[in-house]
Amino acid sequence: MKEHILFIIGLIALTDLSDTISQLILKSSINALDWHIHSLQKALRLVWQLLQSARIWLGFLLSGFSLLIWLFVLSRTDLNLAFSLDSMRYIMIAFASVVFLKEKVGPARWMGIFCVVAGILMVAVS
Repeated sequence: MKEHILFIIGLIALTDLSDTISQLILKSSINALDWHIHSLQKALRLVWQLLQSARIWLGFLLSGFSLLIWLFVLSRTDLNLAFSLDSMRYIMIAFASVVFLKEKVGPARWMGIFCVVAGILMVAVS
C-alpha cells in the first residue's frame, strides 16, 4: 500500500511539474506579444502569431502529457486523494513565478501556500 501511494504521489508531482513548466512557457510567450487589440485584423494577426509559435505548441504538448499522466492517476486512486495531492502545482507555480518570471508574491500569499503544504502533508499521511 505504501509503495502504491508513493508511486501515485510521484506521478502527481510529475503532472504538476509538467504543468508548471507549461505555464511558464505559455506566460513568457504571451508576454512577448502585443495584446493591444483595436481591430479584428489585429486580433486575427495575434491568433496567427499564437498558432505559429513553437513555444505555445510546446506548452500545449506539456499540458497534454500532464493530462495523460493525470488520467492514469485517476484510474489508480480515489479522486479526492489525487485532487488533494494535485495542489502541489500551486506551490510549484508560485516558486517558479518568482524565480523565472520575477513576479512578486506577498506574505499573505506565502502564508496561503504554507497552508496548502500543510494540507497536502495531512492528506498524504492519512
